[in-house]
Amino acid sequence: MAEAQVLNATVRAGTGKGAARASRREGLVPGVIYGGNEDPQPIDVKFNELLKQLKAGKFLSTLLTLDVEGNKQQVICRSVQRDIVKDLPTHVDFLRLSPRSRINLYIPVVFENEEASPGLKKGGVLTVVRPEVELKVTAADIPQSLSVDLTGLDVGDTVTISSINLPSGTRPMITDRDFVIANITAPSGLRAAEDEAEAAEEEAEATEE
Repeated sequence: MAEAQVLNATVRAGTGKGAARASRREGLVPGVIYGGNEDPQPIDVKFNELLKQLKAGKFLSTLLTLDVEGNKQQVICRSVQRDIVKDLPTHVDFLRLSPRSRINLYIPVVFENEEASPGLKKGGVLTVVRPEVELKVTAADIPQSLSVDLTGLDVGDTVTISSINLPSGTRPMITDRDFVIANITAPSGLRAAEDEAEAAEEEAEATEE
C-alpha cells in the first residue's frame, strides 16, 4: 500500500461565502470533504501548507491523508479553485476514498539489481525517463512502487511500460503506446570512441570513392 502524504485541516463551523471569507482572512483556505456515503464536511487548511503541496506538482493525482483534528481520512483532491488574478488557492475539494474507489495516482519507479546489468558493469549510464508512472488503481491496492529488474540489460537496452509487471487491478493511463521508462546508454568515453570510429570509416569510404 502506498504511503499517503499528510495534510492537516480543521473543522469549519460556518458555511457559505461569509464563513469562507473569514477563513481566508485567518490565512486559511476553505474546503470540503465529500463522498464515501457520508455527509459533506466543511474544513479549513493552512494556506502555506496547501500552497507548498500544490507547488510540488501532481496534487490532483496524489494520495493524501487528511488529518481533521485527529480524524484521519484517506482522500484525493478533486478540484482547487484559484484567484483569477493572483492564481492562489481560494477553495479546495477533497473526495473520500472507499476501498473500491478507482483513482489516478503517480507511482514511483524503483530500479533493482544494478549489479547484475552487463551494461552498467561496462560503465553504461542508467537514464531514467519516467521516475514515476501515472496509473489507474484501486484505493485498497495502491502499490508503494513499481519495480524494474535490470538483470541482463546491456548498453542500448530500453525498459518500457510493457516490461514491468503491474500489480493486479492497475493499468497505465497512457494506453496508446508502449512508452519508455528508462534506458542504458553508453558512457561518454565509449560514445566518443564510437563517434571517432564512425567518422574515420566515413572518411575512408569517401576517399575510396
